[in-house]
Amino acid sequence: MLAQVLATTPAPSKSLQANSIEELRRGVAAMAPELFGRALRMSRSSALAEDLVQDTVERALRFENQYRPGTNLKAWVHQILFSVFITKCRRNRRERRALDVLYSDPNAWTAAPAVSEMTALSPPTLRALEAIQPVYREALILVDLQEMSYKDAAEKLGVPVGTVMSRLHRGRRSLAKALEADRDASLVQCNMLE
Repeated sequence: MLAQVLATTPAPSKSLQANSIEELRRGVAAMAPELFGRALRMSRSSALAEDLVQDTVERALRFENQYRPGTNLKAWVHQILFSVFITKCRRNRRERRALDVLYSDPNAWTAAPAVSEMTALSPPTLRALEAIQPVYREALILVDLQEMSYKDAAEKLGVPVGTVMSRLHRGRRSLAKALEADRDASLVQCNMLE
């Protein structure tokens, strides 16, 4: 399909503008050879360049209602091409990372992450957690970080389940306030640096 579009469309003018949806469609089709050249320079692969152009044309036509008639169609379509290219690069990078993990450890897809990986906290969260009362902190750590049930946490703390639930509620509320205060302090620091 793309080869037919590329072979039958004339070269676009320098500042192509479309005043209607039909003109937009013709303009996008006319730009296919130019888009292919740019895609080829970006991707260094003929097959990938064809995919990029096809995705760009498809996206331009799908979102044709977002084009503002009278504006620079060429710039709009080239921006779509660039966005499609970046999206494909990011997707490929994620896929490569996932495959690297699989190649290095075939069981990585089924192995549960280590508890330390799941409970790694950011520095602001650690500061906020340290700022709340110890009884609330204990309940939060047991239930939210170590994923204990309310019943198990209650047994470990030697208190009724209702007390654990109450401490969790108050602890989460205190943690949220401490995080907000930390964020506000950071914002003030940033403003002072400007």
